[in-house]
Amino acid sequence: MKFRPLHDRVVVKRLEGEEKTKGGIIIPDTAKEKPQEGEVVAVGPGSRDDSGKLNALDVKAGDRVLFGKWSGTEVKIDGQDLLIMKESDIMGIVG
Repeated sequence: MKFRPLHDRVVVKRLEGEEKTKGGIIIPDTAKEKPQEGEVVAVGPGSRDDSGKLNALDVKAGDRVLFGKWSGTEVKIDGQDLLIMKESDIMGIVG
């Protein structure tokens, strides 16, 4: 990837939602909600505290994470739809 996030920012690729309900009904694209789960693609070096010490991030590339419904900024990099968000917008790591 030709993009490196700064400070405590994280680049996340959304994981696709289910195509069918548990009952077998196919959900059209227009009715699907955007998934709130994704895979971390890249992370920044971390943020600095008041004394200038670098605090590393808790997430790393490859982690599956959950984030808020309206978290992040949607961007297109190298033809991929990605989200850029602060680490604080991530609720947790799955698995």
